[in-house]
Amino acid sequence: DCAYCTTRRSNEEVERVAFTVKEVVDLTLEFYRRNYIEGLFLSSGIFKDADTTTEKLVAVARSLRNDHAFNGYIHLKVIPGASAELLTEAGRLADRLSVNIEIPSEESLKAVAPEKDYASVIRPMDTIREGHAEYRAERKKTKHAPRFSPGGQSTQLVVGATPEDDRTVLGLADGLYKEQKLRRVYYSGYVPISSDGRVPDAETYRQPLRREHRLYQADWLLRQYDFTLDEVLPASQPDLDEDVDPKTAYALRFPHAFPVDVNRAPIEWLQRVPGLGLRSARRIVAAR
Repeated sequence: DCAYCTTRRSNEEVERVAFTVKEVVDLTLEFYRRNYIEGLFLSSGIFKDADTTTEKLVAVARSLRNDHAFNGYIHLKVIPGASAELLTEAGRLADRLSVNIEIPSEESLKAVAPEKDYASVIRPMDTIREGHAEYRAERKKTKHAPRFSPGGQSTQLVVGATPEDDRTVLGLADGLYKEQKLRRVYYSGYVPISSDGRVPDAETYRQPLRREHRLYQADWLLRQYDFTLDEVLPASQPDLDEDVDPKTAYALRFPHAFPVDVNRAPIEWLQRVPGLGLRSARRIVAAR
C-alpha cells in the first residue's frame, strides 16, 4: 500500500489484472524470436505475500531456462521478505537480481509505505551479495561453477516523493555500493499519479527531470571516477546544482587543483578534468 504507487492496495479506482506465468513466458519468447528484445526485466505487484509472488517470478525464469533453453538476459526484481531458498533459485536462473529500497530514508519509508522497512530489503541484499561472492570465488577455480546472478544486483530509489536532499540520496547509494557491492543504483524521479495526502500531488509538485539526471551524473563519479561523497557534494551544499554538472561544480570548488598538466598528471587527475572521461584519460596517457 505504497502512497507513491498507482496500484497501491487502497487505490480502489484501479482494476487489478495479472499475467499468468505461461503468458509472460510466451510473450518473452515471441518478442525474443522477432528480435524485439534481448532479454526480460520482470517485476510484479504483491499477490498474497512475498514468497507467493517471488515463486511466480522464479517460475517464469525456470520455464524460460529449462523448458525453452532461453539464453537471453533475465533480470528479476526480488520481493522483500522472500525466503532464502527462493532467492538462491532466482540467482541460479537470472543474470541480475534487484531489491528496491524505494525511499531514501527509513523514516520516510515508514510514512509512505508503512508495511515496508529497511530490514526486509537488506536481508535479501545480504543473501544476494554473499551468493554472488561465492560464485565469483568458485568461478576463479572452475568455469563450471554454478552461476549465481553473474550480473550482480541493483536497487532503485524514488526521488522527490519524500523530502530527502540529494546528499542523503547519494550517501545511501554510496553506502550500498561499498557494503552491498551493488552494480547500479537507479534513480526514479517521482511523478504524481493520484491524490494521497502522504505524498505531493500534481497540483503542488513538479519534480524536475534535471535533478534525476544530475543524480545519475554524480552517481557515476562515485562509482567509476573514485570521487568521495564530500567531493561530489559537501555537507554545506546538500543539493546538486541543476545548472552545472557535478564534475564542473567540483572543479569550481577546488580551483587550486587546476589546470592539470596533460603531459605529466596521473590518470586519476586527468579523469577529474571536466569534459575528459575515462576513455579520453586513458588515450592521453597512452599517447604520452
